[in-house]
Amino acid sequence: MVNYRFGMWMAVTAMTVAGVTGCASKNWVKTQTAPIVDHTDQLEAKTSANSQAIRDTDDRAQSGIKQAQTSADAATQNAQNASTAAGTAETAANDAVHRADSLDSVVKGLDNYKSLANVTVNFGFDKAVLTKDDKDQLDQFASQLTTAKSFILEVTGGTDSIGSAQYNYDLSQRRADAVVQYLAAKYNVPAHRFYLIGIGKDQEVAPNNTADGRKQNRRVQIQLLSNMSNGDQQQATAPAAPGTGR
Repeated sequence: MVNYRFGMWMAVTAMTVAGVTGCASKNWVKTQTAPIVDHTDQLEAKTSANSQAIRDTDDRAQSGIKQAQTSADAATQNAQNASTAAGTAETAANDAVHRADSLDSVVKGLDNYKSLANVTVNFGFDKAVLTKDDKDQLDQFASQLTTAKSFILEVTGGTDSIGSAQYNYDLSQRRADAVVQYLAAKYNVPAHRFYLIGIGKDQEVAPNNTADGRKQNRRVQIQLLSNMSNGDQQQATAPAAPGTGR
């Protein structure tokens, strides 16, 4: 009986020792592996943070590239627009010069034409409409057309220096057109009698650095030109002598 109890005690003791030893082993393993797990978690966190930082940097880089490309495209478009505008203005200027130079070819023997009368009407800023005063001046000028023979009317529109060259070419042309339309409609002046040109701001008649000077430049000048002398015109319009058959 004593031996049996001793044996049981030894067995229990062995199991207890084994249990204690097993717990100690688990605690040791846990103690050894815990830093590794923590380190792994830290590495994963850092890797995730680095990946996010890389994505953020890439996004910023792509955004910067896109903005730079947009700015470059806008600059290119502006340069093209400026080049086009410059080319258009140059074309208009060359056209104005060409029309002025070609008057000699339009009117045969232009050197034989003499100026018989002239008048200038002025316009308000950015205006191309005749005022009552303008029409009165044109009416007085047109009274000479009834006796003029072999004449042409040189109509030159101009502007001040404010605004682009192309806009002023167009504006000066509209001003010249307004004068031609008035004279043609009211006095039945045929179209072939007119030679009109819009010179824009190319030829100033007064300095553009004063309000009065700019006002003088906003004008249309009309010249009555004829290739017949005054004596010839008087003879051409004189009553026919009796018996001459004229």
